[in-house]
Amino acid sequence: MVVGSGPNGLAAALVLAAAGLEVEVYEASGTPGGGMRTEELTLPGFKHDVCSAVHPMGLASPFFRAFDLERHGVEWLHPQVAYAHPLDGGHAGLAWTDLERTAEGLGADGAAWRRLLGPLVERWRGVVGAAMSDLRHPPGDPAGAARLAVRLAEQGTPLWRFRFRGRVAPAMLAGLGAHAIAPLHRPASAGAGLLLGALAHAVGWPLPRGGSAAITAAMVRALRARGGRIITGHRVRSLAELPRARAILLDVTPAGLLEMAGDLLPEGYARALRRFRHGGAACKVDFALSGPVPWTAPGCDLAGTLHLIGDEVEASAAERRVAAGRHAARPYVLAVQPCVVDDGRAPQGHHVLWTYAHVPQGSSRDVSEAVIAQVERFAPGFRDLIVARRAVPAAELAAGNPNHVGGDIAGGAMTAWQMLMRPVPRWDPYRTPLPGVYLCSSSTPPGPGVHGMCGLHAASRALRQRFGVRADPLRLVRSLRETH
Repeated sequence: MVVGSGPNGLAAALVLAAAGLEVEVYEASGTPGGGMRTEELTLPGFKHDVCSAVHPMGLASPFFRAFDLERHGVEWLHPQVAYAHPLDGGHAGLAWTDLERTAEGLGADGAAWRRLLGPLVERWRGVVGAAMSDLRHPPGDPAGAARLAVRLAEQGTPLWRFRFRGRVAPAMLAGLGAHAIAPLHRPASAGAGLLLGALAHAVGWPLPRGGSAAITAAMVRALRARGGRIITGHRVRSLAELPRARAILLDVTPAGLLEMAGDLLPEGYARALRRFRHGGAACKVDFALSGPVPWTAPGCDLAGTLHLIGDEVEASAAERRVAAGRHAARPYVLAVQPCVVDDGRAPQGHHVLWTYAHVPQGSSRDVSEAVIAQVERFAPGFRDLIVARRAVPAAELAAGNPNHVGGDIAGGAMTAWQMLMRPVPRWDPYRTPLPGVYLCSSSTPPGPGVHGMCGLHAASRALRQRFGVRADPLRLVRSLRETH
């Protein structure tokens, strides 16, 4: 039994089904996918991603490389510019897939950008393998892991200040690190930024045609082809509700596990789960537009993703305020414009804009006006294009996805300790004290993102410990191509 059909729940189900087991997945929502859903949130014909929108890990993570989404019907669309970081004054940092072209655009800082990210791009598979591991075993590519560690020791400490001379490159790195919704220049945010930055030049930041739901549909088809079942519209509130099974994998947060099995858990383990902290949050704002966003800086119109915050100083201050439980007057806004590559996401001539603004944990504030102001700052006239908008404050995100506690879309605070030791300090972070019960959500290593690796790691342990199956889980995933 698998509870939760987000990317990790579906990944776990696919590994188990590929091993020949009978698998059932229970999903609280009426449709599978968790954060990988696409819906008409504003007006008919405007297709918005509910949570995840851009998917470098769909090409880079070991799980998805083995699964091969393209073989299962997903069409990847690559913006010419992976991400852009506009600055006041009408110019922007542009991250082209081509590392050299990106470096050329950074002028005097181009060589420093190349030295920072070039070695990670060269060994990107080893870098991803280290970052996407269970964080308990030696990396498969020690050289790639070492390159990441050396740069993490720089970018995650005050040493980051000594690499660049201009404003654009530090702003671009700040925009990357802020994806962690955590203070910048700390190990967790720096690690996220380095990984995302390297992938922009290694595989790009692609979008699936039709939206993130295309990834869900591919995984669901493969699961059903192996006999798996998905029961939607059924929120599991107690493990006692589930039929008897030799293994139960839960794509839920520690709070979800406590709700389902609190009375059954040993007090020490339950106490450790209660200490698990949730971090900064997001207010989601979607826009239906009558035309493309009128960015002032050249090149922003080619970008799939934009980081709207200003320079590194402003970004650092905004993320510190959020971490301290206060709203930033000018919040960090992550924006995605899917219609740059996918004109089927809106009626002819129209566009959609997907945005998240960083806010404190549990915030009930609708920050739509602050988001509009940040877009207007770099694209005057944006407000006049808005046909409709829909905002979901952080405090309401959990109503659509119980894993987004207080608006935390990362499955837990992104701190160095909690990244390594989530959800509790144990050698096997997936196995709970209850026989046959495992956690497989982003509250386990390697943490947030649409990569499926939390599910793969948990499923491999369930196979070995409950069924005596020691097969390589990635080999099992590759076998799913044959079914397709």
